[in-house]
Amino acid sequence: MLLLILVPVFFAGLAFAVPSNRLRPWLLPVTAVLHTGIAAWQLQLGDQWMFGRWLAIDPLSRVFIAAISIVFLLCSLYAPAYLRARSERPNRVICACLLVFLGMMTLVIMSHHLGLMWVAMETTTLVTAPCIYFNHNQRSLEATWKYLLIGSVGIALALLGSFFLAYSMIEAGSESTLLFDELVEHSHKLSLPWLHASFVLLIVGYGTKMGLAPMHTWKPDAYGEAPGMIGALLAGGLTTCAFLCVLRFFHVAHIAHDDAFAQRILVFLGLLSMATAAVFMARQKDIKRCLAYSSVEHMGMLAFGIGIGGAATSGALLHVLHNGICKVGLFLAAGNIHRAYGSKSTDEVRGVLRRLPVTGTLLLIGFFAITGSPLFGPFVSEYQILSGAIASGHLWLGLTFLVLLLIVFLGMGNTLINCSLGPPPENSNTTQFRDNFAMIAPIAVCMLLTFALGIYTPPFLSEWIVDAAAFLQRAPA
Repeated sequence: MLLLILVPVFFAGLAFAVPSNRLRPWLLPVTAVLHTGIAAWQLQLGDQWMFGRWLAIDPLSRVFIAAISIVFLLCSLYAPAYLRARSERPNRVICACLLVFLGMMTLVIMSHHLGLMWVAMETTTLVTAPCIYFNHNQRSLEATWKYLLIGSVGIALALLGSFFLAYSMIEAGSESTLLFDELVEHSHKLSLPWLHASFVLLIVGYGTKMGLAPMHTWKPDAYGEAPGMIGALLAGGLTTCAFLCVLRFFHVAHIAHDDAFAQRILVFLGLLSMATAAVFMARQKDIKRCLAYSSVEHMGMLAFGIGIGGAATSGALLHVLHNGICKVGLFLAAGNIHRAYGSKSTDEVRGVLRRLPVTGTLLLIGFFAITGSPLFGPFVSEYQILSGAIASGHLWLGLTFLVLLLIVFLGMGNTLINCSLGPPPENSNTTQFRDNFAMIAPIAVCMLLTFALGIYTPPFLSEWIVDAAAFLQRAPA
């Protein structure tokens, strides 16, 4: 188990020591392949614990380790070609930070101690900040500071919520603990008022990291100014880890017979996030900011699915993987477009299908996939969430979910289809960048995976999803 954390950290140190800017980026795919291989080996061994249950692989963490490992692998395949194209920038810091990021994401997922999970989550923020600032301009600096400030406020509230959760046992006359397994075991002893207060603080704190509205304000700037590869890792990695943190606390609330309170909050924040994304996507001209609001929408879907419960829980857990893979492809395609046009605005970015025919085609495929069109992975998981809402008697919530999906489809389509079609603008600030195999192959792999998961879900993945949903929804003692 420790290899999943130590291998990326070791290669991060190696990346910092390697003097060659040309060779250093290749450590990213090498580490990613090793991490994916170790993960495949460990996940088939079943539940495991270490260090007095401070670290564990359980039914919930299996799904998330697989998701972040695949997302990082796909991004790492793109990294060498991208960093070679950005040879004017030293890549020592970004390579080392990305490898530490992989290790810390894994630590977040495996942590069964509130304090350790909090430290790992905060570390992911610190090591991704230099990556957002990679372009070294005024706008990237502003985005980095906004990311750090808003994220720091969120993580501080999460720490306070963790203390409240631990204190809820003291208030009930029991010995305090920060281990999730002990909190679950003694959940009947928790003081409900303190549990309510802790969950509110925790959903606001870790919801900030997820980018749930109204705590999402760092996302458009950070995703918009970071390289496409970094935006992909934030959308498919960082937010996924934050969602797992929310699930850990939701699990405690469920076992404590207090899940109705938590579910109402999650459903409200989920629909609010989807509505916020729908409003800000309308007439959005910046491609990357459009994808940032799409991330807000999909984090809302995850919260909504868990809040609804039942079959929607399985849909939300499956959507973690589907959303992550598809978002990687979209952000990498947006990065290629930015390199070709020197701009992200649809005022200057038009005729992508003529200038970058492969990237433009993959971008359109990704648009239809991420908006829940049939034959793609997101359609399967979104359908499960919607059908779960209707089957559980929440007809109006399900219809609201469906209407918001339609509005987002129209808003996102207005941005991405307009930039793909039509003639290139006159006097545009274009560059010499063209489609090349190294920078379109990872995007193509993402879209192929998204399509494959839309028509076939591997049995082992179905089993993991069922086990994780059962783990979250098991009847309180």
